[in-house]
Amino acid sequence: DNTIVEADTSEDQQSGDVEKHTETWTALARIATLCNRAEFKAGQEDKPILKRECAGDASESALLKYVEIAIGQVPVYRKRHPKVCEIPFNSTNKYQVSIHELHNEAEGGKDLAENEKEKDYHHVLVMKGAPERILDRCSTILLDGEVKELDDKMKEAFEQAYLNLGGLGERVLGFCHKLLNAEEFPKGFKFDPEDPPNFPLEGLCFVGLMS
Repeated sequence: DNTIVEADTSEDQQSGDVEKHTETWTALARIATLCNRAEFKAGQEDKPILKRECAGDASESALLKYVEIAIGQVPVYRKRHPKVCEIPFNSTNKYQVSIHELHNEAEGGKDLAENEKEKDYHHVLVMKGAPERILDRCSTILLDGEVKELDDKMKEAFEQAYLNLGGLGERVLGFCHKLLNAEEFPKGFKFDPEDPPNFPLEGLCFVGLMS
């Protein structure tokens, strides 16, 4: 939403400036939850979240812990929105993409970013990676819950935010998504990630940055 905020990583979530009820934040949290291969190792339910061991790389483990603290029930949410296709991160593309089912009522759990605008879609594509690579694949941006054209002004704002976050000495990741047209991608569609994939990797919607 064209702002930089400090995330609350405390267990009690009593500090920090993030408004967790905006459409943009929930969309960002959904991407961080689903486009993420990190998992908590078994048998740690009694440990504080920040002290739990994860299977996965450092960046994805940090994202996993953050969304688990912020909204909880990450494993349940992932079961409710199963992954049907994936292109893993590689050093050439510098992005990771996965496609997930929407509106799978077989499992419980909290909804993230699901609303009336999504009721006619069956799949969501989520992507994260090097910020400049992510932005290059986007034609729109999510601002205050509305999808708007990604114009030069917003690209300048992106560059400034990227510089500000990069100046903290932390790794910065970009996040975007796309709701896939239900007529073209109906329930049960067989997604093929082999080059060229049979689903779009451009014309995506930029959601935000995290560091």
